[in-house]
Formats: sequence, structure tokens, C-alpha cells
Amino acid sequence: MEAFADWLFVALWGAGILLTFVPFVPATLLILAAALLHEALVGFQELSVGLWLLLGALALLAMTLDNVAALLGARRYGAGRAGLWGAFLGGLLGLFLGAVGVLVLPFALAWLFEYLSGRRPEEALKAAWGTLVGLMGGVVAKVIVHVAMGILVIRAIFQG
Repeated sequence: MEAFADWLFVALWGAGILLTFVPFVPATLLILAAALLHEALVGFQELSVGLWLLLGALALLAMTLDNVAALLGARRYGAGRAGLWGAFLGGLLGLFLGAVGVLVLPFALAWLFEYLSGRRPEEALKAAWGTLVGLMGGVVAKVIVHVAMGILVIRAIFQG
């Protein structure tokens, strides 16, 4: 059962990392749930309280980075509230169009909403670009944190 639990965590962690690239999917929570499931299967004996606290802190960091990066990228390039809403709605609608939709629709709707709010086309384009840069920066940051979370758990379960 222990080997099954170990490899189940690895599989779910890998799925969590892949799902990090899909907007609005709680990949961070999936990774935490995978660690919790692993521990339930092995009788809560491999992950220490300290490691759980660290995983919780990393989970909060991942969620914070995701939101802050998008905001900072958008603000850095001059996006306003309209562009942020456009990017958000584009991300939601993009889920139904696959990977291309997830990238194209946030950019396109950020541009459209900025333009409709009174910006010149080139200003709206710059703001939309910043929104996209921020969103992608947040994804990269989350992937790094998710990899760290998995490595910490793997070290504990395979070395312990």
C-alpha cells in the first residue's frame, strides 16, 4: 500500500503541475489534496507537522503570486480596471476553447475593454500585452512553487 500511495502522489502532483497552466483550476489545492491522500493511505506517518506548515505557506504563496503577478503586469503596462476585467472574462471564456483560447481571449478582451473605455488602440494594445505578461508571469511563478511543493513531499516519502 505504501508504494501505491507514493506513486499515486507522484501522479497527482504531475497532474497538478499540468493543470497549473489551465486558468481557474485549483492546481495548488490538488497538490495539497494529493499529499493529504498519501498521508491518509499510509497512516499519517511520513509528513511532519513542520512540512505541512511549509506546504500551507507555499500554497498561500502560489495563490498570492498568481493574483499579484497579473495585477503588476497589467499595471506596469498601463492597464486599467477595464483591461483587468477583460482579461478575467477572456480567461473564463478561453477555457472552452482550449490552450489557444486561454492565451488569445484574455489578451483580446483586455484590448477590447481598454479600447471601449476610451483608450487609443495602441494604448489598449500595450495594456493588453501587460495583462498577458502578468498572467504568464503568475503561471510561471505557480509552477515553480508547485514543483517545490512536490519535491518536498517526494523527499519526505521516498527518503523517510
